[in-house]
Amino acid sequence: MRKIILASASPQRQALLKQVGVRFKVIKSQAREKRRIISSAADLVKQNALAKARDVAKKQSSGIVLGCDTIVVCGKRIIGKPKNLADATRILKFLSRRPQWVYTGLAVIDIDHKKTFTDFEKTKVFMNRLSPREIRGYFKKVSPLDKAGAFDIQRYGGLFISKIEGCFYNVVGLPLAKLYQMLQKFGVHIFTFILLFSLFGCHTEYNVATGREDWLLYDTEKEINLGQAVSKEIEKEYKPTEDYGLQQKIDDIGQKIAAVCDRQDINYRFKVLDDETINAVSLPGGYVYLFKGLTDKAENDSEIAGVIAHEVGHIVAKHSMKKLQAALGQTLMNLLLIPTRNAQAIQGANAAFISVFLAYSREDEFLADSLAAKYTKLAGYDPQGIVTFLEKLKDQKEIREFSYWRTHPYITERIAKIRGQIRGGIDFVDYINLSTE
Repeated sequence: MRKIILASASPQRQALLKQVGVRFKVIKSQAREKRRIISSAADLVKQNALAKARDVAKKQSSGIVLGCDTIVVCGKRIIGKPKNLADATRILKFLSRRPQWVYTGLAVIDIDHKKTFTDFEKTKVFMNRLSPREIRGYFKKVSPLDKAGAFDIQRYGGLFISKIEGCFYNVVGLPLAKLYQMLQKFGVHIFTFILLFSLFGCHTEYNVATGREDWLLYDTEKEINLGQAVSKEIEKEYKPTEDYGLQQKIDDIGQKIAAVCDRQDINYRFKVLDDETINAVSLPGGYVYLFKGLTDKAENDSEIAGVIAHEVGHIVAKHSMKKLQAALGQTLMNLLLIPTRNAQAIQGANAAFISVFLAYSREDEFLADSLAAKYTKLAGYDPQGIVTFLEKLKDQKEIREFSYWRTHPYITERIAKIRGQIRGGIDFVDYINLSTE
């Protein structure tokens, strides 16, 4: 699922997101808020929300960042968060004499697809006249310092509000209906999002290989169980080789790679499938399959080690796990929206199996190559074998269904990058390949 990052430390906004079941990570923005209206209050809150979202997004490699900004406008005066209790007292006295508008700006940035959308909501609030005693009593119950306008409508502050015109949650600090509409434009369907987390739970973990914290629906035990289930389907479709000498050789190379990789919480299994397709696939939980057509194509152990290390790199970075999570999300969406007997639903039920053979992203392939160079060298093999095998693939003329060519694109660019890593720099030919791919 898409990772959602809230660029705000507001406890009110966090509570609202939790209330509707959305899982998110909080990273407080350091962007400075503007408090002077140039064109309109709506433009001001949208600009501030966008600045906050951009400040957090520039430090992240993926995910959806949500920036927010709320102000209270009374007459021509902008009212934000109070500086201290004395300031909060003055604000509440002022607001209790006249109606005010609450504006909240929203900015959503999709880092992966480089898309940004901003919007705002406004609500008119009517407050009863407050006495100094009421204000002091309120401050004993609620801290006003983290609230625009110095009051909370959802708790004790609601006792002072005679009526509102507009979105209630906007006054709290996060207009949920507006946010729901915005997230849908980015392909985030909150009800499916909530269903996935409620069914499977969610956790975050730091991945040594990727150098970042990942959001995962499955813990390691569930990942292994899922890998076992998918491996059974693969071995129904493709028969394991009866060449026990070849199988032992592949397992020996694989275990040497596994022993030096960055992930040691699972057992790795390496098998050869008796099929002439030039391909290799990896599954969650440590399963790696090489097709016999690929082993026949390799000229030496270093080339085989390079392929195995590449697949192990995918497992270490949990690329296959994330593909299956995405496939599961689509399957659940199909089941939610269409009758179970519909052909689309049946097709969706096989998504996890099929997704094993679909392309990884460009960045996933480059990372797996980088890890392969590291692991082959640590295991005592020549990482140049990765390059020589990729060159064979580049010259491959026959393209089969689910071939290694299809599932591992950008051959020329991959060769250039891996050469650069091995040599510590790139030559002119590699530079041309990187620039023109």
